[in-house]
Formats: sequence, structure tokens, C-alpha cells
Amino acid sequence: MSSVKQLYSQSIIYGLSTVVPRLLNYLLVPIHTNVLTDPRQYGIITEFYAYISFLLILLTFGLETGFFRFINKNTDKKDEVYSNSFYFISILSLTFFFLSTIFSTNLSNFLGTDYLPIYIITAAAIVSLDAITAIPFAKLRSQNRPIIFSMIKIIGVAINVLLNILFYLVIDPSVINKLIGNINPLYFVFVANLIQNIVVLILVFVYAKLPTLHLSKSLLIKLIKYSFPILLAGIAGTTNEAFDRIFIKYLLPKDLDSLYYLGIYGACIKISVLLVLFIQMYRFAAEPFFFKTAVSDNHNELFSKSFKYFIIFTIVISIAITFNLPILKYFIGKNYRESLYIIPIMLAANVFYGIFFNLSFWYKLSDKTIYGLKYSLIGSGTTILSNIILIPVIGIFGAAVSRFITYTIMSLLSYRDGKTSGYISLEKKNLFLYLILLAIVILIGAIFLLQKKEIFSLIITNILLFIFVLLFAYKEKLIRRHV
Repeated sequence: MSSVKQLYSQSIIYGLSTVVPRLLNYLLVPIHTNVLTDPRQYGIITEFYAYISFLLILLTFGLETGFFRFINKNTDKKDEVYSNSFYFISILSLTFFFLSTIFSTNLSNFLGTDYLPIYIITAAAIVSLDAITAIPFAKLRSQNRPIIFSMIKIIGVAINVLLNILFYLVIDPSVINKLIGNINPLYFVFVANLIQNIVVLILVFVYAKLPTLHLSKSLLIKLIKYSFPILLAGIAGTTNEAFDRIFIKYLLPKDLDSLYYLGIYGACIKISVLLVLFIQMYRFAAEPFFFKTAVSDNHNELFSKSFKYFIIFTIVISIAITFNLPILKYFIGKNYRESLYIIPIMLAANVFYGIFFNLSFWYKLSDKTIYGLKYSLIGSGTTILSNIILIPVIGIFGAAVSRFITYTIMSLLSYRDGKTSGYISLEKKNLFLYLILLAIVILIGAIFLLQKKEIFSLIITNILLFIFVLLFAYKEKLIRRHV
């Protein structure tokens, strides 16, 4: 039990690197959606960041997971593992940046007149710098330095937020136009992100250090062999996460403004991302934790309890977001609020995304990473097919439904294949009771919503969730009743 508490306490610390930056970035949502009043502008940003998330997986090559695996298997070669992982990603990233710069005009012509070459060059620089910092950050995680890790992440995002405030709220647009010409204001989203990544690169090298050039062909081949299936799984997995934003542009009926609805969809994602915050901070702590405890006698006990907690926490967060939408909707501009109904299905999809992440440990710990490729290929196929079918019929709601279908199928497949591996277990003590109580909370909240009593639904749901959390903490002995 103490180890599970350690995992979640580290999740909280790592959460500083995820929650605080995301909350700071949350300040940008009302800025962007109110200053960029045309959802088409936000649609361009949404599409570019969909490409960036896809390219980041490609450039990091699955080597973050490979790094964790090999430094634990080769404790006497940690520096060598660090050096080979880092320099491989760096060469790959710099090559990508130069090629993107050379062919920026061609890519701009392919994407359309709204996509200037300077957007492409800047986005390529952003993703390349992000990839280069991946292994140094992984080193900090492996050394159990969550405070340093979080500090660097927070400083980077704080700089990004301050620059956005400067560009959009402080400096007069006419001054900027005189300095660099008449350019679409959306470009400064990319400029701020680029400056952030440059600062982060410098800071992470201060603490993780630039590795000495200690290359080993045999070790690099082993790293690539282990990580390549994870790379392919990551690419396929990112298809599930990012391609809906790309498909919207091309699959919506021609009589609809696709960039407009893509902007709306991107704004809704920003609200549903509150659940992803928890999943991400859990992931940062869980990966090194479960790799280190895999050989311990109580691994199954640790995993089963952690998995149960994860399921309950994600459902509670999803309910809280859904029934607090009457307040949360004001975080986005009024031109972006017409499709908030897609957020609950996005949250349900993210719950299953988190479940799949937990179930993925069975093949990572048993060195059967080919299964990750299997699930992700099936998932990406499901994403492509369901988006092609649903988006033309029900628009952006179809994109959200596609996410839910995909992650549900991937979770079920991973559970079926891994249930006999010895690495999957779920503590069922009181689990059914918790799920019934949460279902009752949803039912009560929904009844008031159907009666168009949004505020009353919000209040009663929050009260019931607070009571549930106290009950959960007491029954799990996270808090004790004092007599």
C-alpha cells in the first residue's frame, strides 16, 4: 500500500509538470478564442498541432520507453544508453527540420493558401526541439527528480503564456505589423511555442547534462529493435488521437466550412483535456514505477490497486467536467460554444484511453511490444474507418464517437490478450459499489439537466461527488475516522 501511495504522490509531483502547465495553457484558451474570433483561425492552429503530435511520436522513435527498459536492464551502461538514445533522436530531428525548411513552399501549396511557409518552418522547429529534449527529460524521470522535471516544464509553459499575453493583449497589432509585416495574428501562437522550446532545451541540459558522445552500434541496434514496435504503435496510436482533427477538414460535407468546425472541435478538446491532465501525470509516474517493481513479489497487488484507483478517479473527473460545463463553457469564446454536447463522449473516450495505457504494461514488461503495434494498427484502422463513415453523416460528433469506439476496442483486445500474462490484475474490493454510486450520481444529474435545471444539476452533482470522494477515501483507508 505504501508503494501505491508513493506512485500517486509522485504522480502529484509529476502532475505539476502537466497540470500546472495545462492550467496555464488554459489561460490561453479564452485569449485565443476571443482574440481569434474567427474559428477558421483556430482551425488552422488545431490542424497544425495535430500534425505536431504525430511528428513528435515519429521523431522520438519510441526511445523513451526503450530508454527506461535498457537503463534498468543494463545498470552498468546507463551513460551509454543515454548517449545512444539522445544522439539518434537529435540527428533524426535535425534532418527533419532541414527537409521541412527546404520543402516548406511545396508543403504550403499542398495544404492550401491559408498555410504560409513560415508556419511550416516554425512548426518544424517546434517539434524538432521538443523531440530533442525527450531523452534528457526521461533521464530526469529515471533519476526520480520529479521536482526538477516539473520546474523546467512549468517555466517553459509560463514563458509561452506570458508571450501570448504580450502578443495578443499588450502590444498593439499595428506595432507588430510595422516590425514584421502584415501577418495573420495566429502565427504568434507558433512563435511563443518556439521560444518556449528553446528555453526548455537550455534548462534541461543544465540539469540532465549533454551526454558524452559514447556510441555503440550493438546497443543502438538493440534499442531500435526494442523501440521500433513502440514507434509504430505510437504512430498508429497518434492516428487515433490526432487524425480526427485532420479528417474533419476533408470529410465534412462541402457545404460546411470545414476550418470553422475544426476550430470549434479544437476548442471542445481544450475543455475535455482536463481529464487528460490526470492521465498524463499518472503516466509520467507509472512508467518508471512499474518497470522498477516488475520483479517484486507484490507487483500484482500494486498494479491491481493502482488500476482500480485509476478507473474511479477518471470517472469522477469525467462526471465533474460534464456537469460543470455551464461554468467551463466560458473558458472559450462565444463563437466556439455551439457544439459542447460532444464533450461527454470525448471524456468517455479518454477514460478508455487511460485504461488502455494501464493494460499496455503487460506487453511492455514481458518484452512483447509487437502487441502494442497490433492494438495500435487495429485502433488506427478503426479510427480511419469510423471517421470516414461518421463524419460525413453526423459531423464533428462523429469524430468524437470515433475516438470512443477506437479506445474501447483497443482496451478490450489488450485485456483479452494480457489477462494470463501475470501483469494484469484489478482489485475488485468495493469496485462494484463505487461504480453503482457513480452511476446514481450521473442519473440524478441527468434528470435535472433534462428538466433544463443546469445550475441545480451542477450544484447537486458536485455535492454528491464530494461525498463520494470522502466515502472512497475512508473505505480505502486513505483517511481515517478519528474517535
